[in-house]
Amino acid sequence: FRFLDNRLFATCSDDTTIALWDLRKLNTKVCTLHGHTSWVKNIEYDTNTRLLVTSGFDGNVIIWDTNRCTEDGCPHKKFFHTRFLMRMRLTPDCSKMLISTSSGYLLILHDLDLNKSLEVGSYPILRARRTTSSSDIMSSGSSGPRAVGSPCHQNDSGPLSEKYMSRSSQREGGSPRNSLEVLTPEVPGERDRGNCITSLQLHPKGWATLLRCSSNTDDQEWTCVYEFQEGAPVRPVSPRCSLRLTHCIEEANVGRGYIKELCFSPDGRMISSPHGFGIRLLGFDAHCSELVDCLPKEASPLKEIRSLYSHNDVVLTTKFSPTHCQIASGCLSGRVSLYQPKF
Repeated sequence: FRFLDNRLFATCSDDTTIALWDLRKLNTKVCTLHGHTSWVKNIEYDTNTRLLVTSGFDGNVIIWDTNRCTEDGCPHKKFFHTRFLMRMRLTPDCSKMLISTSSGYLLILHDLDLNKSLEVGSYPILRARRTTSSSDIMSSGSSGPRAVGSPCHQNDSGPLSEKYMSRSSQREGGSPRNSLEVLTPEVPGERDRGNCITSLQLHPKGWATLLRCSSNTDDQEWTCVYEFQEGAPVRPVSPRCSLRLTHCIEEANVGRGYIKELCFSPDGRMISSPHGFGIRLLGFDAHCSELVDCLPKEASPLKEIRSLYSHNDVVLTTKFSPTHCQIASGCLSGRVSLYQPKF
């Protein structure tokens, strides 16, 4: 769900709809929004334009003008489409949109303008590459793995159609509005195999992105942190690469195929990650220092601060309270546990 102001909030559902609610009257919806054709999995809110942004397993990112809502819904339009879409997030300042896919790609729309209508072939594309090599997306052979709870995916050479790639243009130097960068983030041990980016979160201060990745064969899972590197390529002919892997850790890989949602703490110093039948609290160092004070020259392991186990089934989601020293976790059987860890 996502709050739009101090009383109005939106929720999304696997029934393909989005609902608007008012805290003062929770026994009935303000309105129901129809536009997606598959499970809706993410809601974001652009505070600059006051537009609601949603994404689903139909591959669509849709924007909604909630200022013009009626009982029958509100005006909306398709903003972006890509195959195998898993998760979509806006950076805290709403200047970028990140999209992860089950085929291992991470898409970044830079200098975001939600008022600009985008169509296939109209995106200015920045050179795509791995985060540690110069291989281009057109030579990548990653396939789209299965993710339980999502539509069946077929192997594909990338998230964009050949028509799209052939019509897209390069711009040397600066980046225009809604310029698209396509990355295949480095995942430890996965350099020669495809992977699925199942969970995507952003640092609360916009410094980094947090990914949960699984291998095509579901035999490995990793939690990875990537620092944002701002600015255009050093040379116009160099591929742009906005992310650098700074920290990672291998996960338990219990409950293969299920999506595990992880998160940052409100101050960004810790990560809560589903780990088997519990959760792990992870830090950039043993003292839970700020990320900017723990940036290594090469990728370093995340430090395990504390493990918390209370479930009898695989934990699939976890979330920090934004105001209290409290963590929630939810497991496959539907049980939710609350923790107040002491350090």
